[in-house]
This record gives sequence, structure tokens and C-alpha cells, in this order.
Amino acid sequence: MDEQQLSLIEEEGTPRMTADTALKATIGLFKKHMEYEGFSPHTIQAFTSDLRLLSKYLGIGQPIGRVTTRNLDEFLKWMLTERGVPCSPKTYSRRVTTFKVFFRWLHKGGILEKNPAAPVIQRSVRSPLPVVLAAADVESLLEAAEEVRRPGEGKRGDARPLLLLSLLSQASIKKGEVMSIIPNHIDRSDPLNPTLFIRYRNPAKRYKERNIQLDPDLLPILDEYLEQYNPPDNLFTCTARNLEYVLRDLEERAGVDKPVSFECVRWTSAVHSYLDGADTDALRQKMGLSEITWRETLSKIQRLAGALKNGAAERSSGE
Repeated sequence: MDEQQLSLIEEEGTPRMTADTALKATIGLFKKHMEYEGFSPHTIQAFTSDLRLLSKYLGIGQPIGRVTTRNLDEFLKWMLTERGVPCSPKTYSRRVTTFKVFFRWLHKGGILEKNPAAPVIQRSVRSPLPVVLAAADVESLLEAAEEVRRPGEGKRGDARPLLLLSLLSQASIKKGEVMSIIPNHIDRSDPLNPTLFIRYRNPAKRYKERNIQLDPDLLPILDEYLEQYNPPDNLFTCTARNLEYVLRDLEERAGVDKPVSFECVRWTSAVHSYLDGADTDALRQKMGLSEITWRETLSKIQRLAGALKNGAAERSSGE
């Protein structure tokens, strides 16, 4: 444990944490540890809630050094069959993960001699895989967006669908990140290597900030869009819901038989980058994920990549 992590356990002006420290008193320090390690806000909230529930079950003054594997097993059994509140397999699995991460932190920090959560059995619960598109579907969507971009008889050209689809496909970014882009977040000082800056106003999310290389072919599309919409602040002047409709319209125009959404295009971009041989840590950073979150994400990407490859092989053999 390095000095910075140790400072999360031994804050100035507070008693040194020991095995006799009450479980409830350690939760705030564990929260700071998770923030330092780059856990997502959702995970931090869920883990701290799980530990508060355990503390309430065991008793507010329960010392962390007296929490046993049997205590944890009994708590999990109570939660499943005796609490009177439904507990889904996913919630059960997350709470086991909470205990394993929390007590491993205490054990590695030298606070506990043994890790009581190590023997606790984790039930494997897989959440549904995201929808991803084949390369042919992506090409069809881009062609449909190009059609909308070109002016025709009695209609103006609209660069917005192609700009949105291109940004999502190239940058693998989330809906909220798309909505936070302002025009000067795209650095075009080097026209051959434009860069998208992902920035966060919330200091707690600064670890998600990153720079993403874009294709130079995006710049003419961006110029058309800026001339057409003249956005006063954020790049996209409409709501996220309206942009979902834009993607849905492209889906219908292209004849794609899968629901096209922000999440779908983000995951599709990540999976195809993986299939193209992208460095996995570079891909993690591009998607703005912590190393802990990345473990599950990479597993999903690998499974989705395998499914896409198998589907392409089946289509090829059937032709």
C-alpha cells in the first residue's frame, strides 16, 4: 500500500484504524479509497450502501476484526430468505463483490490478519450483453446519414446525423459526454490529427477526462453542421432524446434490424476496435473506464467480438 493510499486510512486528526474499529466508522474511509482508485460514482454509492446495510445487520459497534465468514454467509442468507425484501441475483452478486473488495482492502492494508470475505462463494450472474452491429450495418448507417447530408429536390441537407454517428463511431463515447461537447473541445490545430477533448465539470469525474483522436474526414462534416446550426454553446443544440430519434431514423432509413442507440454505437465502436487489434489499455482509456470497471467490460467486448466473428463466418460459408 503506497503512502497516498495509507493516508486514506490514517487521516490527520483521526484515530488510527485497527481491527477494533467499528465497521460503520470505516465506511467513509473506504469511500475515499474507492474515489482515489477511480471507481465509478454508481459503484461507490452501491458499495457504501451495501456496507451500511451489513453494519446495521451486525450492529453499529461491530468491530471489523470480529466480522467472520459465518457472519457474512448468515447476512447473505438473511438477505435472500428472511429480510422480506426482494433480492435479485444481480444485487446478491454485487453485495458479495462489495464484501470481497472491502475486506481485501483492509487485509492488504495490514488492518486485518485474515480476510473473512475470501471464502464467501460468489454466484455468477451475467447481465445481458449489449447490442452491437456488424460492419455491414455500420456502413449502411453511414450511407443513410450521407443521404440525409446531401441536399435534394425540395429539401435541405442536414449534416447532424452524420456528425453524431461519426463522433460515436470514432470516439466510443457515452450519451452524456456527447451532450457536454462544445465546439472548441475539438482541436483542429493539426488538420490531419484532430482531437476530441472529453471534459467534466464535476471534479469527482476528472479521472474520466481524456483526449481522443478523430478521423480528419470528420472536419468537413463538422464545418457543415456548424454553418447549418450555429450552436451558441454546446455542440448539439437539441436534447439527448431528440438525438436518439435521429439515430432511430437512420436505423429505419438504413434498414438495420437492430435497435440503434447511443449505447449500441458506443459498444459497436469498441468491439470493432478490439477486432482491429487495438491495444486493450488504450481502448479502456478511450472509453473512460477505470481498471476495475474494465475487467467486466473487456470480458463483454471479447464475447461480443467472438459472436460477430462467428456470425461473419456463418454468412461467408452460406454464400
